Formats: sequence, C-alpha cells, structure tokens
Amino acid sequence: MSQIAHVIVDVPTMQTNQAYSYAVPENLQNIVAIGGRVIVPFGHRKVQGFIIELSDEILMDTSLKTIESVMDPEPVLTEELVQLGRQMATDTYSFLISCYLTMLPASLRAHYKKWIIPTTHDLKQLPEIFNEYGRISWEQVEQQHLEQQILKLKENQYVRFEYEVTDSITKKTADYFELIMDAHQLKQEQKKLTKRAFRQQQLLEILLKKEKGEQLSVNDLRDQEGISRHVIEAAVAKGWGIIETVEVLRDPYQHKKIEPSSPLNLNNEQKKAYDRIIKAMDKNCADTFLLEGVTGSGKTEIYLQAIAQALDAGKGALMLVPEIALTPQMAYRFKSRFGDQIAVMHSALSEGEKYDEWRRIKTGKARVVVGARSSVFAPLKNIGLIVMDEEHEGTYKQEEHPRYHTRDVALWRAAYHHCPVILGSATPSLESRARASKGVFKHLLLTKRATNMPLPKVEIVDMREEMKEGNFTIFSRALAQQLNRTLANNEQAVLFLNRRGYANFVMCRDCGDMMQCPNCDISLTHHLHDNKLKCHYCGFEMPLPTQCPHCGGHHIGYFGTGTQKVEQQLQQFLPHAKILRMDVDTTRKKGAHDDLLEKFGNHEADILLGTQMIAKGLDFPNVTFVGVLNADTALGIPDFRSAEKTFQLLMQVSGRAGRGKIPGSVVIQTYNPDHYAIQLAKEQNYEQFYLHEMHFRHLGHYSPYYFMAKIEVSHKEEAVTAKKAQELAEYLRKQLSQQSIILGPSPRSIARVNNLYYFQVIIKYKAEPKLKEALLHILESSQKEYAKGLRVMIDNHPLNFM
Repeated sequence: MSQIAHVIVDVPTMQTNQAYSYAVPENLQNIVAIGGRVIVPFGHRKVQGFIIELSDEILMDTSLKTIESVMDPEPVLTEELVQLGRQMATDTYSFLISCYLTMLPASLRAHYKKWIIPTTHDLKQLPEIFNEYGRISWEQVEQQHLEQQILKLKENQYVRFEYEVTDSITKKTADYFELIMDAHQLKQEQKKLTKRAFRQQQLLEILLKKEKGEQLSVNDLRDQEGISRHVIEAAVAKGWGIIETVEVLRDPYQHKKIEPSSPLNLNNEQKKAYDRIIKAMDKNCADTFLLEGVTGSGKTEIYLQAIAQALDAGKGALMLVPEIALTPQMAYRFKSRFGDQIAVMHSALSEGEKYDEWRRIKTGKARVVVGARSSVFAPLKNIGLIVMDEEHEGTYKQEEHPRYHTRDVALWRAAYHHCPVILGSATPSLESRARASKGVFKHLLLTKRATNMPLPKVEIVDMREEMKEGNFTIFSRALAQQLNRTLANNEQAVLFLNRRGYANFVMCRDCGDMMQCPNCDISLTHHLHDNKLKCHYCGFEMPLPTQCPHCGGHHIGYFGTGTQKVEQQLQQFLPHAKILRMDVDTTRKKGAHDDLLEKFGNHEADILLGTQMIAKGLDFPNVTFVGVLNADTALGIPDFRSAEKTFQLLMQVSGRAGRGKIPGSVVIQTYNPDHYAIQLAKEQNYEQFYLHEMHFRHLGHYSPYYFMAKIEVSHKEEAVTAKKAQELAEYLRKQLSQQSIILGPSPRSIARVNNLYYFQVIIKYKAEPKLKEALLHILESSQKEYAKGLRVMIDNHPLNFM
C-alpha cells in the first residue's frame, strides 16, 4: 500500500482546478497532511502545491512523480479552509490555487528561484561569472545579458537548471540572560570584583534580586539599566549565566497602553437584539442577523457582549471591519475588553506582524480576530460568532482574483461552525435589507442613540445660491459660521471631502489641453506637497510642467478641489486652528492612521479633514460639527448604485457628530439640493430611501431584483480587446435563455488603465441554469490566450463597473 497525495499546484500560466497525483515517499508518510504545502516536480521545474486529498492505495502507476519535500511542520490550511477554497473557486469562477494563496499571510506565499549549475569541471567552457560564484541565479544571468549563452550551454549539457522554492518567513528573536547561580554563589562572586568593575557590580545587584533559572531580556538590561552586551558576555564567561536566543512574537500594539474596560448597560432595544443573538448562539443556529441601528445606537457594545458570551462558551469570534482607519479604534475597544485574546489583522501591519498574529490565531492563543476583509480567512478552529460591521461597505468585495465578497465567505463559515452572523450598519446595503424584508435575514432594529442624545441637526446648503450671492470660496457661510462656533466652544469638527490631492485636474488655459496620464484615460491630479502630477490608477507621476507640452503656453490652471487645497485654504481662513489631514497621502507611513486618530482623540487638533476613511466608524465624543464640502461627488458616477453610495456616505459622515454629551450639527454643501438621496440623508430616513431606491431598481432590472455577472476583457491593443469581448457576448447569447439580459460589449467607463484597454459584458438574470457551465467554459478556455497578454476576468455579483 502506498500513499498518494492529490495536489493543487502553483503555476503562473495555464492554471487549472484539476489536482495532480503524486506518490508520497516513505519518509514523508506520517508528515504529509491535507492543507499542507509541499514542493513537487512539475514539468521541468519545482513548484509549491497544496494537498487537498490523501488516499491509500496500491500504486499501480509507476510513472507518478514523487513529492520532494514538505514545506511546513503543520498544515497551513485547516480542512475547513480547504473545503472553503473549493466553494470559493466555484462561486467566484476562480482557480483553487489563487483561493488558497489568498487565505495565507504574504510571508507564506512561495518565491521561486532558478539556479544554473555547472555539470562539467572544465570551467573554460563556462562564462567567467561561474569562477566567482560556482552556481549562478537566472537574475545574475539577466543582469549580465548572458541568456543566449546559458541556453546554448544547456543544449550542450554543460549546465543544468535547478529550481528552488522558498517563502519569506522571518521569525523575530531576542536574547535572554538566564541566571544559573544561586544567591550564595553570586555573593561569592561579588567579593571577587574590584571597585572599578562598576557595571558588573550593578549587574550582580540586579541578579541577586532574581531566582536561579530566571531569564532577563538582554535588550531591557541595555536600554533600562545601561548594561552593555560586553558586560553580559563577561558575566557568561565567569559562569553567572548563559545567553539563550528565543523566538518572540511581534505585537503591533505592544507600545500602546490600553486601560481595561467593563461591559456597559444595554438599553431596551440593545437588550432585545442581544437576547435574540444569544438565543441563536445557545442553539448553535447559523442565523444571519441584520442589525440596523442609527449612528451611535450602540451596535459595538452588542458585538462586545455577544463575543464575550462566545468566549465563555469556549469558542472564538471574528470581528470584521471595512477600513484600515477603523481597525485601530476597534482594536483598542476590543483589547480593553478582552486583552491578549485579541489578534489584529489588516494591511497596515508589517509582514512579520501579520505572520505572528496569524500564528497566534492558528495555535489558539488568540480567540478573537479583529480585522479587515482578509481576516475572514483567519484559521480559527471553533467559531461561535461572526460580526461584519458597516456591512454595506464596498471594500468588503475583493476586486482581484478571487473576486469574493466577505459576506458570502462569512455566511459559509457560519454554516460550517453552526454559529450566527451579525451584519451591522446604519445604512444596510439594499441587497441585505431586501433579504431581511423577505425573512432570509433576521431584522434587528435600533432606532435611537445609546446615550439618548438626539441625532445631529442637518442643514443643506445650495452652493449655486452661494455663488449667486458672491461667495466663490469652497466654504459656505453656514459652514464657516459653524466652524467658528465649534472652535470658540473648544469643540472639534470633522470636514469631509472625497478627493485627495490639491487639484482634480490641470489644464492649459491657452489651448485647453488637459494633463492626462500617458498610461490611462484619466486626468492627472496635482499634489502640492511634492509639486507633482499623479495618476491615482496606475501610479504614474511627473513634475508639474511650467509650460504646456502641447502648445508651449505658460498659463497652466488648476481646477477642482482636493484635500491638500482645502487644508491650505482652511488654514488661511482659520489661521489659529490646528488641522489634521487624513487621506491616502498622509497615511502611507506605517502606523500613520493610528497616530493621526490618537492625536485627534487627545484634542491635539481642532479639525480633522479627510476623505472616505473618516466617514464612518470613528467615535470622538468632542466632535460636535461635521461639514460635507461636496455631497455630489458620487452622484456623477455612471453606476446604478451612485444614489445608494451617496446616501450611505452622507448618513455615515453625519453620524460622527454629537456622539458625546453635546448635541451635534451637520452642514452638507451640494449643487443638487433636491436630489432624493441628499434630502433623505438630511431627514436620516433610511426606510424611505430604501423604498424609493427599490422602485428604481425594479424598473431598471437591477440588483436586488436581478443577479448580475460581469466579464471583463483586457489587452494592450484596443481592437484585440473589442474582438474578444464581442466573441464572448455572442457565445453567451447562444448559450443562455431569452430571460437573461446581456449588455455589451462596451468599453469600461475608464477604458484604458496602465496601457491596457478594457471592455466588459454585463449579464442580468433571475434564474439561469446554463450560466455556470458557460462561465466555467470561458474561464478554462481563456487560459490559452493568457500568455499572449489577453486577460478575461469574471466577476460574479460585481460592485464596481468603472
């Protein structure tokens, strides 16, 4: 009997969901396991693979290749995650390997290196570079332009290729001094020291207060006591102790002092919602609860107390948030309640911190995971509750392969663990709210703030009228008045503008030529701090020209308003105000989100100016005023969800005001004051917006009345892209029923990004039995053209059409 492993291999081209069979050598029989990573031969190279199945059978096929080695002492994927990967691959029309790689920290993803090894001792036949290094990497070959020469040497069998598979795991270590003498022996040593051995005397005095076998951090002795490594090594030489190197798990919050907190009293609405959730937990029911509560209604306290219940039952919990900016505040609240049982996972952590947090979860040291989208794959083994805060947010959808939605993964894991899911929001997505109205989700409603304070008073300012009356600034008179009042009362304000940079576009006023990205069909944005034009799609940047590259004119104009420009004008308007700007540019540095929010929370600034990252979830009791500088940004986007996104954003950002003991106020500046999304946001009337928007969705055959799928084709040549998209649209029209609506092909709203042209085909359907088979055929057949640069991407239930 032999063991055979069925392995999903990691290959960059011609991917497949077909597992390959490999023989397991005797020395690995008791080591390989489902979910483990192995190195296997594939073609002429070695690659990483994931074992998804093991079978014991008589090995009849002697041509089977053999697993070369095991990459990890324990499987990196649990059996649950192996099953989840299969479901994801089916639901998202993706390849299994991309699903499995998405579940792991980046440090566990394989790196491949090709080595060239001489097979002859006659070095005269080889390039000089071999004399220096013995073996050389393909990177060294490319650096010295030796590709053709090396390939000819391989043909003549003077060299062979070897492939190395590694990962980038780095474990943090620290040195500790372990005391091996008792107090009596140390006192004898003390008598031997001269008066000049001051540091050794100091070290002995510290050691005399310790027990034999106790360990002291070498770094702490140096930093806190001033005892150098040289002194410690001298102590080792005298036999006082030994130095041991031990692994230390990185803690992203180790330098933050977090005071413990206690559960708060729940009001009647909170208690009613909490009791229904706990009842489902006690019965091990995978119910989905839509917790719809106005901003400040105390949804987080319900999460905290429900998770405490899960912990008391010996289970773990997942707490998902949509934005990095929300994670620090949420992490502090959870750490203050649950201490070291919390692991934090989000993209702002270093790779080493992510890896260590992932290991704490996998070993069971952390039982509550707080984090953004990818945290839904945390390797918790016994989940008692899953929470998705701000469930309506688009950032929960992955826009690259595999294009999963966090909510779908959360629901699958909840069913697997027989535990409830809480979807929390003040402005639920229409899809979730529709499911609640049909009873698919259990609807829990919180209609008032936990503090019993009123919702903020909202005022809409028509900026057209401001201009008619001579105010051409970006601050309306009402907003300026409220800002002055807020600062005079020593309170804080939040200003929201969904644009970063200084100007939205730069144009020559002589010829009208707009400064556009050479790689994308989009204008460049002016960034004042480094005086550069930047593309927010591909990353291209260039110095600000002094003359027009098209006509040579010198009248370069800046149009539109970005956060940098607002900050500059705000400082001129309020010269004594302390302003913090929070956007992608100011939060690039590690820990910048955390630092900015901490400064604002400590009232080191009067005004927090920012983009979408400040619009939701933030809770500062001293913020009494919120200003929205332009409410129309999202309304102009060619997307059927633009009204919904506008309404949600205005409701969420308005909810930052008046969360403490002082009532709040909001000013919304707009050029479309009569639009229903803006008017209903002023009234903070979600139910009316839901009914209004659902009517339009029904008329237009859009979600949630219809399911949707998007096929996107890209290539560097526009004609090639258009032809392929047309072929796919014609194929789908032949395969699908008359009830399905197929739109396109048509160029994407931004048709060219990073020198690639994009065309898309949209499918709208209610029930289409042949769709899955047709899309799987497209997925598999498109692999043949991948090497030619033609990409076909399938997005099931898309959120983005830009």
